[in-house]
Amino acid sequence: MSVIDRLASMQGRSDDVPNQELAKELAEKKDSPAIEEIVRNLNNKNKRIQSDCIKVLYEIGYIEPQLIQPYADTFLSLLESKNNRLVWGGMIALSTIAPLQPDRIFERIDLVIKTIENGSVITVDRGIKTLALVASANDKYNKKIFPFLIDHLRTCRPKDLPQHAESIAVAVTDQNKADFISVLEERKALLKPSQRKRVEKVIRSLTG
Repeated sequence: MSVIDRLASMQGRSDDVPNQELAKELAEKKDSPAIEEIVRNLNNKNKRIQSDCIKVLYEIGYIEPQLIQPYADTFLSLLESKNNRLVWGGMIALSTIAPLQPDRIFERIDLVIKTIENGSVITVDRGIKTLALVASANDKYNKKIFPFLIDHLRTCRPKDLPQHAESIAVAVTDQNKADFISVLEERKALLKPSQRKRVEKVIRSLTG
């Protein structure tokens, strides 16, 4: 049986359980040929198969990101897809491999930023995480990316602030820590108690 035959849509399923089970199996077996077949079928004419394939790939990324990191360029190309499922799925995949492929992602950083600016909620959430992880790789990347992250914190929806602050914290350095904390302090008044508690926890983690 082809690995494609095990996708949810090929089994007449509308849930993602078969895709998650397949991802877990491929990750445990480190089945690179099967993973490559999944990658090839991101271009399948059937959009349901495309959707299943990106789901399997980023689920593998959650478990064993090194198995999908060779396909960074493929995931970056998905950000330009007309199929929004592939856009946000591609961004999730990138967020799982960003610590392994910061150089490759940085080469297309303008595309990542543009995709975030025009993206869905999931695209934005995972895009911010991706940017922060790349920014944490070195000073050059940080200086390019962190100003965008700070501006995003200033303007994002209050309910998104805690999650994005948690994601961005990995990119905070001695040089930008004051600005980061200042923005969070300025926006705390807009937050619900549970949200404020999460933001305060981020601040404490940086101030000791």
